[in-house]
Amino acid sequence: MAGKHIKVLLVEDNPGDVLLLQEFLKEVTTVVVELIPVERLDEALNYLAKEIFDVILLDLSLPDSGGLETFVIAHHHAKATPIIVLTGIDDETLAIRAMQQGAQDYLVKGQVTGDLLVRSMRYAIERQRADDALRHSEERFRVALKNSPIFVYNQDRELRYTWVYNPPDEVTVEEILGKQDLDIIPVEDAQRLISIKRGVLTTGIGTREEVSITIKDITRYYDLTVEPLRNESQEVVGVTCASIDISEQQAALRDRKLAQEKIREQAALLDVTTDAICVRDLNNQIILWNKGAETLYGWQATEAWGKNASELLFDEPSPEIEAALLQVLSKGKWQGELTKLTKADKEILVASRWSLVCDEQGKPKSILTVDTDITEKKHLEAQLFRAQRLESIGTLASGIAHDLNNILTPILAGAQLLPLKFPDADERTRHLLEILEINAKRGADLVKQVLSFARGVEGKRISLQLKHLIVEVAKILKETFPKSIEISTDVPQDLWMVSGDSTQLHQVLMNLCVNARDAMANGGSLSISAENVLIDENYARMNLEAKEGLYTKITVFDTGVGIPKEILDRIFEPFFTTKDVGQGTGLGLSTVLGIIKSHGGFLEVYSELGSGTTFKVYLPAVGGMETFSPDEDLPPHRGHGELILVVDDEAAIQEITRTSLEDHNYKILVASDGIEAIALYAQNMEKISAVLMDIMLPSLDGLTAIRTLQKINPQVRIIASSGLMSDNKLSTVAAIGVNTFLSKPYTVNELLLSLQKILSEVK
Repeated sequence: MAGKHIKVLLVEDNPGDVLLLQEFLKEVTTVVVELIPVERLDEALNYLAKEIFDVILLDLSLPDSGGLETFVIAHHHAKATPIIVLTGIDDETLAIRAMQQGAQDYLVKGQVTGDLLVRSMRYAIERQRADDALRHSEERFRVALKNSPIFVYNQDRELRYTWVYNPPDEVTVEEILGKQDLDIIPVEDAQRLISIKRGVLTTGIGTREEVSITIKDITRYYDLTVEPLRNESQEVVGVTCASIDISEQQAALRDRKLAQEKIREQAALLDVTTDAICVRDLNNQIILWNKGAETLYGWQATEAWGKNASELLFDEPSPEIEAALLQVLSKGKWQGELTKLTKADKEILVASRWSLVCDEQGKPKSILTVDTDITEKKHLEAQLFRAQRLESIGTLASGIAHDLNNILTPILAGAQLLPLKFPDADERTRHLLEILEINAKRGADLVKQVLSFARGVEGKRISLQLKHLIVEVAKILKETFPKSIEISTDVPQDLWMVSGDSTQLHQVLMNLCVNARDAMANGGSLSISAENVLIDENYARMNLEAKEGLYTKITVFDTGVGIPKEILDRIFEPFFTTKDVGQGTGLGLSTVLGIIKSHGGFLEVYSELGSGTTFKVYLPAVGGMETFSPDEDLPPHRGHGELILVVDDEAAIQEITRTSLEDHNYKILVASDGIEAIALYAQNMEKISAVLMDIMLPSLDGLTAIRTLQKINPQVRIIASSGLMSDNKLSTVAAIGVNTFLSKPYTVNELLLSLQKILSEVK
């Protein structure tokens, strides 16, 4: 994606929808969108044949095509251009089929905003580019593997072949798949292989052996590497093996002169390979440096000749290098992964193979090193799971969590409320409700597991008083931070204790405070505060990370530059950083999140550019019940039959809010969007005591609805609600005279107290 400009082909035959999209996108300030609309599929195909687009927005109902076939045809002609289906067909089955066919997203008209659409387009483009890069890398790897003498394969725990590539000439892939070694090779060879592989399955530790294998009366010698094959839970589910045919090397042991001649013949090929090849004498002085080495390390051959290889390529001597040198001298070979330095002092990761070269009399004379740059490969391997998990889930986590939370909320709430509504239910009914509640909670836990990408490290847990930890951290900060940063703390004397690892929790506070310091280059204020809080069932329904119970909350607030909205959702990704190279690893906040999750807690962050950043850390409180005296234990405020208009587009939120308020003696009217809210209020203005208004609504947004209600009745009492705490619209809420704001998720008590507050106000 070129800078902040996106070129979009919109395939839509409804002029009204085209106009609406154009209006939506005009409100977006973070990116310039060049929208080219066409009404027919054949027009779109003509454009794709002659122009390049960043993304395609495709309706499935067109004058010349309809349904999934529309996407299939467009996808075939779009080639590498990502397609987002934007249609009025709200069909979950169709959406799933479109995604399976290759759609990057499936959006339903009437449920999107300009920001959501641009965010979806950004993610679609990024995912497409990541997929393209991965495919290109895999293709290079496939070609390289095909042209190499390496036979690679996977076997399950029963040692049946499940994947085979580049087998020996004597056997085909079809003859191997699904079979075991005893089905393919003689018993003696098979038993040797089975023993090696079972050892790896048992210990979980890889090994390397030289073996001989006879297939169809042809015996070959192999350098066999066997590694455990693990699933995402790190359980050993099989083995992965690489066999390098070393039959020629074995023959060379009987005829060293022939082998040396072969090495000399191969020397002419050194400069055409992309691998970095270096030959050094036994004093570690470089005597050969090929073109691949020049390209990889930046040193020209004339600069490298005669230099000490360790001094040229390593920052400092290491035991690992010494051990490798001893092994190659004693056993004739060594291989492994090494981090080396280029001429520009850039670290790269290489797969390094060392071989001892002997003279005609068999006396060692030099060491041949072949290095393959695997920096990008390792990065892609690490990014593969992050790309699948963080791009397809993490980047959409807020929306996914919101939707799943809304799905689970009525199920869990219903399971908990029904026993109260029907106290005389028979035992079987109570048991069924119990099962419903248990599985709803399991569903919520499953969501948390899906959203959790950093699990943290278990440490020694003891009962801690965080007050002491905060005082200690504050003292360190005052001694080490610039004097231009004012540091303050606010910790109550009766702060509840937590069970945790003091070292890890100290790291959490220091990481958050160091980030705050970096955000205040010109000085500012940093405050650390703590308080006791109660998370109730209502709050927990709206926040998948939270569970009911008593928590100690730590708040770290700074007055720094703030975090741009477009990267706020990515700050916890491992290796994501906005700092300059060398100034940060990008692991700080992912480590913070991992530690907090491993302690059973959760984290919230709010930020606006120019207005600072707030991190809130929630850790479960521990101790005897006599140590707990939350204000929330006081009887909650009850209504007096007042009529409340609840405006929210989520049916589940409507229902749980209705139930909660009705249980506390309020009457409820429900609206699903701004238009319906205005109509209901106009009809019942004299009866309605207050309005609970979600800001993000379809058809007519909450802010516009609030302004309209104020025109109908300037004295209307309104509680604005949203899950987007750092959104700029919150300042607009205050500007139009709505001073009571309720952040989602909220507890029942917070809702009741907000109602009590506005109902007691005199306007």
